[in-house]
Amino acid sequence: RSSRVVEIQAQMSERAVELLGLPEDRACLLLDVGCGSGLSGDYISEEGHYWIGMDISPAMLDVAVEREVEGDLLLADMGHGVPFRPGMFDGCISISAVQWLCNADKKSHSPPKRLYRFFSTLYTALARGSRAVLQLYPENSEQLELITAQAMRAGFTGGMVVDYPNSAKAKKFFLCLFVGTSGPLPKGLGTECASEEPRQAKFTNERTRFRNAKGKSVKKSRDWILEKKERRRRQGKEVRADTKYTGRKRRPHF
Repeated sequence: RSSRVVEIQAQMSERAVELLGLPEDRACLLLDVGCGSGLSGDYISEEGHYWIGMDISPAMLDVAVEREVEGDLLLADMGHGVPFRPGMFDGCISISAVQWLCNADKKSHSPPKRLYRFFSTLYTALARGSRAVLQLYPENSEQLELITAQAMRAGFTGGMVVDYPNSAKAKKFFLCLFVGTSGPLPKGLGTECASEEPRQAKFTNERTRFRNAKGKSVKKSRDWILEKKERRRRQGKEVRADTKYTGRKRRPHF
């Protein structure tokens, strides 16, 4: 894959995990739907959480195995449902996968039925009070409506968070779903100057909460890296020793 694709995937994974609003004091078990070669899983592992990935493509899962990702992998079609026991996951992310359920690849495929089957079994597999954040590329507003309607029918509350709604390139759709409890939807990035859509609820600004939460180290700083390494040691993973170079910015080489 091109490094640009990998970079975009990493950014979307980071944003999806941020929108999950996970507790900071414990490791969580997440489901990654349409996990592909495990790029989003890498980010979940980096954050100190555990994950199980499901994907319909054996070739992509082979790549994930070759890359020695830390999550467990399952070959499955999400349109057949999420085959896990009730309440098993603390959250679910999915990067650019759910829109595929809108396509009828076989005569027997009914997009509304496949979407409902996916959402209803996902709802069951998630713990009460948790969230699913599904980044998707809808082809049109009808697809968005179809996907959202089936999610709500399956019991979810929540809605669409749109980052950078005024940008053709950076615009991203995240379906942010709540299980059993509904809170205010997080605010889309880059919406400060956008006119509020009439259907949107007033959202709290998640971004600022993450930046100046008390006692939280700035991302990628030395303290943040040391905390992360410490967390991984507690999980019994092999971690390089801390040195004076830990977290130090590298000089650019030309």
